[in-house]
Amino acid sequence: MTQIELRGIEKFFGAVQVIHNLNLAIADNEFIVLLGQSGCGKTTTLRAVAGLETIDNGDILIDGKPVQHLKAADRDIAMVFQSFSLYPHMTVFENVAFPLRATRMSSGEVDKSVREVARVLRITDLLDKRPSALSGGDMQRVAIGRALVRRPKAMLMDEPIGALDAKLREEMRAEIKRLHVKQGSTTIYVTHDQIEAMSLADRIVIMHEGFIQQVGTPDEVYSHPANLFVAQFVGSPVMNIAEARVADRPGAASVTVGDAPAGFEFPHRLLSKLNGHSNGGLTLGIRPEGVLVRHDAAPGYMPVEASIIEPLGSFDIVDLKVGSTMLRARTKAGYVSGPGEKVHVRIDPEQAHFFDTASGKSLGVRL
Repeated sequence: MTQIELRGIEKFFGAVQVIHNLNLAIADNEFIVLLGQSGCGKTTTLRAVAGLETIDNGDILIDGKPVQHLKAADRDIAMVFQSFSLYPHMTVFENVAFPLRATRMSSGEVDKSVREVARVLRITDLLDKRPSALSGGDMQRVAIGRALVRRPKAMLMDEPIGALDAKLREEMRAEIKRLHVKQGSTTIYVTHDQIEAMSLADRIVIMHEGFIQQVGTPDEVYSHPANLFVAQFVGSPVMNIAEARVADRPGAASVTVGDAPAGFEFPHRLLSKLNGHSNGGLTLGIRPEGVLVRHDAAPGYMPVEASIIEPLGSFDIVDLKVGSTMLRARTKAGYVSGPGEKVHVRIDPEQAHFFDTASGKSLGVRL
């Protein structure tokens, strides 16, 4: 069993603090993804766990034992980098075997371990080839095999498929997930790609400017974002965000976005749930699938004009003008014929999110 815990981690580069009081507990066999923009501190956090970066404050515990003062070689952790870093003059077998030979393991045990890992990674037929004869995906499999062959306590991956093309990234996502399920190793994976995070993670740790913004399952961070940053960082296309005003109407609440001429109808109970935020400082968030579009007029629907249409195969993303505010809606492919078409739109109250404009924090209001 391998559990990793970070307690009050802080890291400075000169006068610049890049990690702020980071606390995170990672369970045995858990696949954790650190997700964030470049410069948010995710790779520095990973390198600190690996022992490649020192920390200024806090504790790093592996299986309950502090390791922040141990060298990287003494932490029994393997790391896979974005660059494959294979030895070009060695065969695949020799590359994978290298860390075992460094420990003076017997030739028979090396051969057995390498072939076992090769079978798991499906690279057995590549063992006699050199890196120059491999594709990018195969080279990354070899790099992962070299890390796995030692059977480390934990696997750390720093954007391991970021240099691959789209098709290979998709294939490698599936491979990494399959490998994790088969091997059951505790894994920390760094990426700026939310698709990788959503498809791979047991839990996602979203970081911004050195702070953890939210920790949760892929469904939790998508369906219940803790703040505006998470709401707009997770999801493609991003969540619609607009300043909103809420008014009391007979038997209903009216939510007006921006300078729209009229409001969208919501259940009356919204007013009591907002706890006074209806008077100002309120931001509405709604994902494109929560913006409902139809051709004919209907109660609760507002007439609008379509602006830009992005065909994405099985569905379209349609920009709709609501006053000067643009709302993006997800529709069936070809449902809106082109820019300028008049359609009718409403917001699904059950998919609406409300945030405090000043702090950006979610108000936790769901209908």
